Amino acid sequence: MKKYEVYKNIRKRAVIMGLPISLFALMMTSVIGSLLLIIFSFSFLVIICVFVVNATLYVALTHLTKNPALLHFKKVFPQTISNKKVTQLYYE
Repeated sequence: MKKYEVYKNIRKRAVIMGLPISLFALMMTSVIGSLLLIIFSFSFLVIICVFVVNATLYVALTHLTKNPALLHFKKVFPQTISNKKVTQLYYE
């Protein structure tokens, strides 16, 4: 009998097929669009290209999931932290 592990890290991030929910939705949108393209195309080359594009997208998304620093361009925290209200009025 097959045993299944309980996914206990649900507070970290929900994962489907190794992808977060938003990236999984992007992947499924691509798959549905590809299926529509396959249904309405009559070329074997288009069908092969669709499979290659979907496989490449899946590999790229899993790579981005494992290395999130690849798309990190700006700093998280500001240089200074202040409680002063930001206003355009000049008091002095």
